[in-house]
Amino acid sequence: MVSIETYSKIHKSRWDDFINLSKNSTFLFRRDFMDYHSDKFDDHSLLVFKDSELIALFPSNTIGKSVYSHQGLTYGGILVKSDMKFTQYLELFENILNYYFEKSFEKLFIKQIPSIYNSDFNGELDYLAFITEANIYRRDIISVIDMQNDFNFSKDRIQGYKRGVKNNLEIKETDDLDEFWNIILIPRLSDKHSVKPVHNLDEIQKLKNNFKQNIRQFNVYHDGEIVAGTTIFQTKNVIHVQYIGSNMEKNLLGSLDFLFYNLITKIFPKHKYFDFGTSNEQQGKKINKGLIYWKEGYGAKSLIQDFYEIEISKFDKLRNLIV
Repeated sequence: MVSIETYSKIHKSRWDDFINLSKNSTFLFRRDFMDYHSDKFDDHSLLVFKDSELIALFPSNTIGKSVYSHQGLTYGGILVKSDMKFTQYLELFENILNYYFEKSFEKLFIKQIPSIYNSDFNGELDYLAFITEANIYRRDIISVIDMQNDFNFSKDRIQGYKRGVKNNLEIKETDDLDEFWNIILIPRLSDKHSVKPVHNLDEIQKLKNNFKQNIRQFNVYHDGEIVAGTTIFQTKNVIHVQYIGSNMEKNLLGSLDFLFYNLITKIFPKHKYFDFGTSNEQQGKKINKGLIYWKEGYGAKSLIQDFYEIEISKFDKLRNLIV
């Protein structure tokens, strides 16, 4: 028999233990990461049990009559172990939808985790989204280098790297994000896009302190002065570029090309994938030409990330699926 419990702090250790065993989870789903912004979201995460055994987690929050795979995270979905069979997944998904239906929720929005982050095949949700006639309301392109196969840097990126060498640039890894955040990232985002980082300095520094092996900061210096940097989220298979920024002299100095050439070839050469993230704008409807051109200059290719909208009442379409 399947039963469902809403997450509370008493579940923390059991939740985190399951994250370590799941085929489609990363450190972003650990409660110390999710709860840093607990004041911003109405958390409604679920633990799914089968005869008292924990078989799945669903990190989520609610707004009005809608449920979201947690909006404070880059990706989401239903977290399960590799040994789960399709019929078991079908049963738990039907139970999750029925649970929300009985609580009068109407829509379920899921920001699917890109396949490169999974340790095993993870197509069950995509198929069941089709069966429940889900709407793909957004589809992003993320630019990824497959480090397991051959890839090439463009002449522009190599020339940029060489400028960095000529200008005697230096890369340093640091545990302190203050310098990058205040001197590079905040002014750059404000000037170019009139926005602020998703995380403020206190938030990202706290996360960095809690996840030292997963959140890493690399800065570039010219004559002792910071000129560029990037904040990396490191998972088992993937190096993800969470934040990136440089001063206005980046093209003259070659600071970003120097930084990423070294990250890809010298610091993280043994990882499976290097994820530059999305180049989309306007909810996936537009692509920033210059940004995707720069990423593809390192040999990155396009991978999609789907965003599903599911009518919760359509859980009945799952009942006669197996023949």
